[in-house]
Amino acid sequence: MRRLLFALFVTMYGLPAQADDDRTGVFDYYVVSLSWSPNWCAIEGDARDSPQCDTGSGHGWILHGLWPQYHRGYPDFCQTAERPPSRTMTRDMADIMGTSGLAWHQWRKHGSCTGLSAPAYYALSREAYGRITRPAVFRKLDRDIALPASVVEEAFLKDNPDMERDGITVTCRDGHIQEVRVCLSKSLDPVPCGRDVVRDCKMKDALFTPLR
Repeated sequence: MRRLLFALFVTMYGLPAQADDDRTGVFDYYVVSLSWSPNWCAIEGDARDSPQCDTGSGHGWILHGLWPQYHRGYPDFCQTAERPPSRTMTRDMADIMGTSGLAWHQWRKHGSCTGLSAPAYYALSREAYGRITRPAVFRKLDRDIALPASVVEEAFLKDNPDMERDGITVTCRDGHIQEVRVCLSKSLDPVPCGRDVVRDCKMKDALFTPLR
């Protein structure tokens, strides 16, 4: 009865659902989450003294993660027979993920649910990251600017003509542009996002911080 009530609540209010029995390799599509590194640093990275935020690091759009997704909800922290990644594997992902720690966390939470080995998950993550053109205009900023979140979405759509409007969403946090999330099929082709993923930030004056 409790599960039935929870399912009804999710349906009525559109909340993302967590499966009770996440099975590795069972999901519908991927979400590629791209985080603008200078904004993350301003929000929390500097307080953590993260090496990702060092002056001159040059990090722009980093890969926050490649997330397996259901049409409603998502699996996480799945039981898998695959061996965890080595330190060398996670270190080698820092060029696009900012830190080896993020690469490790993404494997544990999301990669474990893909049905892939750790090397295959990281290889697919790198391929997915490379499939998305990150607009160069954001790397040319020389000062903080305030802009509508929709401008960021339009820039990605312009530079990725195969991408559909309902296959991308922009999120905000603490007054900053936070992430761009792009939905891809298991073969990494653009697909529409589920209703619980498409939640665009409506801010008109979200902050965008330039490269360090």
